[in-house]
Amino acid sequence: MCGIVGYLGYKAIAPLLVESLRTLEYRGYDSSGIAVYNNGTQNINIYKATGKLQNLVEVLPADLLMEPPIKNLQVGIGHIRWATHGAPTVENAHPHHGHHGEVVLVHNGIIENFAELKQVLQGKGYVFNSQTDTETVAHLLEDILKSHQHDFLPAVAELRRQLHGAYALTMMHKQAPGKLYVARQQAPLVIGVGNQGEYWVASDVVALVSYTNQIIYLEDGQYAELSEEGGVKLFGPDNTPVEVKIHTIQTGPLTIDKKGYKHFMLKEIYEQPDVVRNALLERITSDTSPVFIANDTPVSEKESVSIASLSQDVDRVIIIGCGTSYNAGMVAKYLIEELVRIPVEVEAAGEYRYRNPVLNDRCLVIAISQSGETADTLEALRLAIRSGAKTIALTNRPDSTMAREVGGVINVRAGVEVSVCATKSFVAQIVALYLLGIMMCEHRGVAEKLAELPELKKALLTLPVLMEAMLSNVDPLQKLARKYGHYTSMLFIARGVCFPAALEGALKLKEISYIHAEGYSGAELKHGPIALLDESMPVVSLLSDGAVFDKMLSNCQEAKARSAQMISVTNKAIPHGYENTFDDIISYPACHEWVAPLLGSIPLQLLSYYTAEFLGKDVDQPRNLAKSVTVE
Repeated sequence: MCGIVGYLGYKAIAPLLVESLRTLEYRGYDSSGIAVYNNGTQNINIYKATGKLQNLVEVLPADLLMEPPIKNLQVGIGHIRWATHGAPTVENAHPHHGHHGEVVLVHNGIIENFAELKQVLQGKGYVFNSQTDTETVAHLLEDILKSHQHDFLPAVAELRRQLHGAYALTMMHKQAPGKLYVARQQAPLVIGVGNQGEYWVASDVVALVSYTNQIIYLEDGQYAELSEEGGVKLFGPDNTPVEVKIHTIQTGPLTIDKKGYKHFMLKEIYEQPDVVRNALLERITSDTSPVFIANDTPVSEKESVSIASLSQDVDRVIIIGCGTSYNAGMVAKYLIEELVRIPVEVEAAGEYRYRNPVLNDRCLVIAISQSGETADTLEALRLAIRSGAKTIALTNRPDSTMAREVGGVINVRAGVEVSVCATKSFVAQIVALYLLGIMMCEHRGVAEKLAELPELKKALLTLPVLMEAMLSNVDPLQKLARKYGHYTSMLFIARGVCFPAALEGALKLKEISYIHAEGYSGAELKHGPIALLDESMPVVSLLSDGAVFDKMLSNCQEAKARSAQMISVTNKAIPHGYENTFDDIISYPACHEWVAPLLGSIPLQLLSYYTAEFLGKDVDQPRNLAKSVTVE
């Protein structure tokens, strides 16, 4: 959620920290700040601002932003904050310092026992200037340092013992001007290694790849000291030294560019045909070729196990995810059950992790996370691993924490998704899950279903062309957004395999336009939601050709009879006698029933986008949302 950066070396510190934070802006934030060691005064100077990163730049001294010849070692940390404890104010922005300014730190995560710790510290005379849990950590660390003669590493070990919750910490100590300290517990943190004692710290590799491809992945419970002369001293949860392992990653500098589009979300919607092509590349070559999915584990130290072997000898599939990833899993449930003929459960990770589910080595658990760092999904996955289940991570980041802990990794290959509102990752996740379902069918020899595979494969291979045809004419959706943009609520309905796409359509609209929207099965309308319908409630129906088309028509008529404004998104001509059921009709190309959710989602994405744009909302960084939810 929040973003951490840090640097120790001989580059101009402030410009480097600001640019590193800029690479993390897309994650969503409401304030920012940096802290740099001043070699002249031997103090740590802190600069903070609310709002966009440019506001921080404007409060930085001009000489700090210059890049003069560097003679002294530069040390600093930076942070962009997404508010959890306390409103988005300068006082609550990071970095935070301890009572005497001896310690300055930035923090991602949530300290669950901060209130108890704060009460104890206030009893000792510590004064708090913010409402954050992070300031408690800074004061506590200073308090611990008193009893450790300002020896920082033993103090960090004691700090870890007292903190409960999730945290990634990057810390500076006034009495150790040439050092950085880091600690990780259930929140991502990596170290980048440069030349001649140069080090970077970040919560995401994205912030480092412009500078180095040598990465140290911190594991839960680890902490470290970074210095020019001592290198990286890494310690484990038991406070004993740990061997430092440096991974060479293949990702080069990332260019975050709108390429002429007004917003990243629109650019990413238009990238979806190529995303599908990339997801299919080498995994399926023709409608008669078998599907092959490699295990994408470039930084895993575990012995590689094939995806095919992981998906064999299982009696049940459990898909876990949050938000858009959950909806993608819901789509895949229909296909995998149909082709493989084993039960598939789709679980909201935040609930699943606190249950006591029935799992064993005959279960395959598929965890879906665009970032591979989603806290609830990661913890649900760890529950599955402890229970002996087979595990696969479906992610856009094969270098993520999730990818490093599972038996197998499927890279959805969507590329960097900048907009907080997920679009192309949703499509890529479904395609990857479809390929997994086909591969399971082929390997398990479900004879009566094998004959259906060539038609489905052909549908997937032709999907990018159909998507491009849809994206060539968006004028009707722009007009629709202007017509319905002033409504305060909408319903989205569908049935069958398109039902999860209705859930996703409602999620997109509420995420970026702030219009209240709900997704329902058309069959569920008369079991409660129909009470909401009148002329002030537009209903968007995803009508796909297939087994439930006629049933959906009947559901739409029921809604129209209650005076609802009816919008149809369909790939089939509306039958004679039903023309008056719909006030507006958006057509998309005829397609195989199984790919209808993929094609039908595009008009819903564009409707959400154009509605938000019409209302003047911040499309790429909607309020209260973060791209990667790394805390509960």
